[in-house]
Amino acid sequence: MDSLCLKGLEVCCVVFLKVDMLRKGTTTKMGDKDPFVFPDKMESQSKIYLSRKEKRQWTGILMCGTAILYAARTIMPVCIVEVADDMDWNKTQSGVVLSAFFWGYMMTQVLGGYVSDRVGGERVLLMASVVWSSITLCTPLLIQLSVYNSYSLYIVVLFRVLLGVSQGVHFPSVTSAVARKVPNEERSLSFSLIATGANCGTLLSGSAGSFLLERFGWQKPFYFIGICGLLWAMTAYRWLIPKQPLSSVPFGAKLLSPDQNSNTYTPSPVPWCKLFSKYSFWALLVANYCASNGSYILLSWLPTFFHDNFPEAKSWIFNVVPWLVILPCNISGGWLADRMIKSGMQVTAVRKLLATFLFCGMSTFLVLISFVDSYESTLFCMTMAVACCGFYSTSLSINPVDLAPHHSGAVFGVLNTTSAIPGFVGVYMAGYILETTKSWSAVFNQTAAISVFGYVVFLLFGTGRRIV
Repeated sequence: MDSLCLKGLEVCCVVFLKVDMLRKGTTTKMGDKDPFVFPDKMESQSKIYLSRKEKRQWTGILMCGTAILYAARTIMPVCIVEVADDMDWNKTQSGVVLSAFFWGYMMTQVLGGYVSDRVGGERVLLMASVVWSSITLCTPLLIQLSVYNSYSLYIVVLFRVLLGVSQGVHFPSVTSAVARKVPNEERSLSFSLIATGANCGTLLSGSAGSFLLERFGWQKPFYFIGICGLLWAMTAYRWLIPKQPLSSVPFGAKLLSPDQNSNTYTPSPVPWCKLFSKYSFWALLVANYCASNGSYILLSWLPTFFHDNFPEAKSWIFNVVPWLVILPCNISGGWLADRMIKSGMQVTAVRKLLATFLFCGMSTFLVLISFVDSYESTLFCMTMAVACCGFYSTSLSINPVDLAPHHSGAVFGVLNTTSAIPGFVGVYMAGYILETTKSWSAVFNQTAAISVFGYVVFLLFGTGRRIV
């Protein structure tokens, strides 16, 4: 019955389309392939990959979008000292505002990946970019209006949550798109280049944001980045959506084994039960939580740390230098991973090696910060700790594509949900510890200890093999 209905639907579509073609006066020549014949099989995997030229353009556009997204995310930490002075916030209240972003960020991770696996990651990215750009553009107005309201802190927190909600779909959508458009042996570099946009965005907010902050006040950086986001959305719509193939594999499809016909795809739900029964997946979740805890604390509190300890230092230096040094680490990590995989090295060994650079490097330099006194030495240790975070994208962040390549968007959504938890727990606790102990060493030492724990778990139980 189902096959009969599908055949009837096919005939109706062909009749209507050919009548419309005759009405317009267009016909097909003898020997031409009828464009209205439904294919018996879906396209093979190789036909949906981008060409080299398309991949460069596609990667560049997504990298720029990621940069502006991260600039919108990190401009509040850059401006938080001036905003807190205007609003009369203490360290705990500043921590609430900074961490509120992550409350919303974790809400849309799984949904963003699930939808991206089915309708296309690029489409989800563009819709979300309009929302978070608009929120960023309106943030100064919202803060200024809340001055006249007794619930001012709650209003700011609400819109920081909404900013997180709109940005939560970004990386699950990117992961889904990379899994669909880029071959396995080239994914590390492509993903790391796109993820490098995050560091470029932090660099943008640290440089241009600091300049606008010092010259024109804390409102102007928000206006600048919000407008950049809207301009990117318009540009990306022109280049990303038309590039999508008209006939491609259904999102969430499953590749059958060669003896079942390697060119055929059948819809497949995400095997959540099987996934959560694997030690390697839980190891990834734990390691990702610990790595994200360190990177979010550095991202959110680094400007405040230098303001408190070296008030005479130029803000554009400590807001720029660490994020400038992280760029070569991010790119070289992707290049190194692809080279090692192409040379025959096991994917598991590659991911664990890069995780060693990530966790051990970050923990070592965070501990060393407590033993140095000069501004130059402190800046060096902080810069190296941030630089080691550049190996995150090619060790942990790309791992969902290794474990579940046909469901990478949804799986990455689960992964990034766990990474958002330290965004509000860890960032808030850092503010609480500072308010109660006045000790930055306590913050950095506990962050290093958590990072070491995550490294041990991933080293023992992590894998780069496909599990579902």
